[in-house]
Amino acid sequence: MDARAPFIITIDGPSASGKTSVARRVAERLGIPYVSSGLLYRAVALLGLRKGASPEEIEGHLEQHRLELRPTPQENRIYLDGEEVSAALHSLEVDRQVSAVAQRPGVRAYVNQVLRRIAPPFVVDGRDMGSVVFPQARHKFYLTARPEVRARRRVSEREADFATVLGDILRRDAADQKQSVPAPDAVVLDTSGIGLEEVVEAVLEHLRDP
Repeated sequence: MDARAPFIITIDGPSASGKTSVARRVAERLGIPYVSSGLLYRAVALLGLRKGASPEEIEGHLEQHRLELRPTPQENRIYLDGEEVSAALHSLEVDRQVSAVAQRPGVRAYVNQVLRRIAPPFVVDGRDMGSVVFPQARHKFYLTARPEVRARRRVSEREADFATVLGDILRRDAADQKQSVPAPDAVVLDTSGIGLEEVVEAVLEHLRDP
């Protein structure tokens, strides 16, 4: 670990691995902002749904739109062309579009620009934050869990049954495979059999190590 590196903590992992909850709690404990990179991809997916446009079509017109993430230790607010769209980003329709959107190189480059404008310190979660977006981050973590465990976590957040949510998670895992690779220097934690607070404590313990 390079003490001169910017104080950025990356927490990556597949869908419903617990990275968002962990990143938010870690940020709260440290008293620094939490940044959810996935919300930016969801905002692009929402834009496509509103316009009835394919991921390819949206990719070619992103520079015409203004996307902004305003982080705090408690929440992220997402603004699309000046309108706050945070409440509209968590739906099955967006779930099903976001992987195809996130695979577009132009979309990823656009979102990465938005992320890199945020001044550290912060904790950020996503799929390739430590490996691609912030390779210079001081601390990197990768959370994983079995698909069935992740589906049980996600089903309470969606108006859908377990089988539907599990199927969506498996499809997202396949679609996001290239983006869901741990950084070589990331600490990998399997959260399948441990609770949220235990994962948070494990992350904080690594941060305390010299």
